[in-house]
Amino acid sequence: MSLASDLRILYHMVFARQRGKTHAERLEGFYQGQAEGYDDFRERLLHGRRELYERLPTPSGGVWIEMGGGTASNLEYLGDRIGLLERVLVVDLSSSLLKVARLRADQQGWKNVETIEHDVTTVDAPPVDVVTFSYSLTMVPDWFAAVDRALKLLKPGGLIGVVDFYVSRKYPADSRRRHGWSTRTFWPTWFAGDNVHPSPDHLPYLERAFETVHCFEGRGKVPYLPFVRAPYFIFVGRKRDPNQAGLVSGSST
Repeated sequence: MSLASDLRILYHMVFARQRGKTHAERLEGFYQGQAEGYDDFRERLLHGRRELYERLPTPSGGVWIEMGGGTASNLEYLGDRIGLLERVLVVDLSSSLLKVARLRADQQGWKNVETIEHDVTTVDAPPVDVVTFSYSLTMVPDWFAAVDRALKLLKPGGLIGVVDFYVSRKYPADSRRRHGWSTRTFWPTWFAGDNVHPSPDHLPYLERAFETVHCFEGRGKVPYLPFVRAPYFIFVGRKRDPNQAGLVSGSST
């Protein structure tokens, strides 16, 4: 990755204004000028993705949907396992990112990967086995609806995997990390210019909606800021089977 390319990405992240009347127009305006260099830079910024995708199973003949899947680079973490899936749906509102996703699918020979330009809060799909949000939930204005949509699309027993930036509640559950005032104030302010909104409610809402299979809370390096660590979480949850009673949530850190 060249410094010139990094500077172009940083310019769009820090200075480029997101214009447009709709969420789709704002997303496309933000990503259009950086789509080609998007993956290399964010490989150093978006932590926990490999850990999430390596943890999730790939059921033979299953359906996997990437909500806000962008360039589909996350699918590379699946390796040869992607061939076990019948269908992989990459949903995003940015046509520029989906163009890169289609090119990647062609280059990798992924015949089972489809791109869908659509809002993740209303997208329709057959019942799916796995739903993933990789650093996309913080960019969905109506993220409650996005999680609810994932819950609706999943088969009973299906899995949701989420990795994203976040901040804790002022008084989180005893099993969760508690961030200080500076963390809870700085990161939402820092990311807001890019319409990225780390929330104290993402993780609690996911834990309420799904049976917790795995949860990790950590911090990751930020490119060119050697002493700065951004908080992120990894969550894997299972859709409860309404025919089975007595499921108890648990977590591991």
